[in-house]
Amino acid sequence: MSANVRIPTILRTYTGGASEVPAEGATLGEVIADLEKNHAGIAARVLDDTGKLRRFVNVYVNDDDVRFAEGLETEIKDGANISIIPAVAGG
Repeated sequence: MSANVRIPTILRTYTGGASEVPAEGATLGEVIADLEKNHAGIAARVLDDTGKLRRFVNVYVNDDDVRFAEGLETEIKDGANISIIPAVAGG
């Protein structure tokens, strides 16, 4: 399935400055693998050393937080909008 991935400013160095890029995959994990294939280095910023989503990176598929869905196994339907949002800490 084809999806549109919104890239946060901090990761745009991997996408040549693009704020949105297309990616293919039936699951979120496959989409991230496709992103890595086309924009080398981005997966390491989204996934930890065990291949799971980093704790301080939030990912939404059509406004649904994947942590409350199936995580990397979340189904991606054709035309889905995926947002990668780094968590912001402060006080």
